Amino acid sequence: MVRLASIGPGLRGAWWQSKLASACFCFPACFGMQSTPFSGFCSLGKMITAKPGKTPIQVLHEYGMKTKNIPVYECERSDVQIHVPTFTFKVTVGDITCTGEGTSKKLAKHRAAEAAINILKANASICFAVPDPLMPDPSKQPKNQLNPIGSLQELAIHHGWRLPEYTLSQEGGPAHKREYTTICRLESFMETGKGASKKQAKRNAAEKFLAKFSNISPENHISLTNVVGHSLGCTWHSLRNSPGEKINLLKRSLLSIPNTDYIQLLSEIAKEQGFNITYLDIEELSANGQYQCLAELSTSPITVCHGSGISCGNAQSDAAHNALQYLKIIAERK
Repeated sequence: MVRLASIGPGLRGAWWQSKLASACFCFPACFGMQSTPFSGFCSLGKMITAKPGKTPIQVLHEYGMKTKNIPVYECERSDVQIHVPTFTFKVTVGDITCTGEGTSKKLAKHRAAEAAINILKANASICFAVPDPLMPDPSKQPKNQLNPIGSLQELAIHHGWRLPEYTLSQEGGPAHKREYTTICRLESFMETGKGASKKQAKRNAAEKFLAKFSNISPENHISLTNVVGHSLGCTWHSLRNSPGEKINLLKRSLLSIPNTDYIQLLSEIAKEQGFNITYLDIEELSANGQYQCLAELSTSPITVCHGSGISCGNAQSDAAHNALQYLKIIAERK
């Protein structure tokens, strides 16, 4: 819908002089006149041709800057109670007022700006491609650009599971090449994702969960335990009853032999029992001036152990040693 505001009685007097003074006014043909160029005339057609990648909002704003008539947008209606929200925006440029509707505020503003441009240009053939953000073109979206985070949440809702929870467990690397580690928890299970950004790490963790559910039919409501069992994490029960060589060796070990590589020993147990280890170096030194580190084990429940030492490596080794002591206590319980 397009609505034109009244120009007022006559094109004369102070109003007319102010328009001449701006030296950049175009009479739209819808007023029964041909567009009349003045000195320094601002051609919308030339602006659009010169910058074809500009959106209607950008083109109208540039036009308004040159004509000293900055576009003013107002939200006239906002209906977000229905399944597909609808917004109506009004834009005023000088004496022209137009409205536009869309499923988002930005889309409504784009369509209002497009209507105003068509009037100012007096050429209804001008048309900007304004994609609806709620209706993406699947052919232009590569598969790796789908939203695994949203898909996992929808899957959890559909099957009546608790919603996934994401925790940033580690970030490191140089400033130009950061790496983030995020743990995704779903019910009593978890997956770890890594990426160059926090969002990418979350996506990676969600993708790993979705890979486990790839054979589930959307029509079937099924228990999460029946789908993934205990393969996503290591529980205290599984530790106590594990026939694994490494965990049983830990039960008999005193963990006090000099020069023992605790990081390697913990890594071997983690591989055997199916959990991940994440070391988080703490930037702050301890009260006695030592480096600090946290070792997080993706067991169920999560295990976090603190370590300190005269260097980062020593702090990690101490955290691994403390984690081994904790696992030993848990594994020996009956």
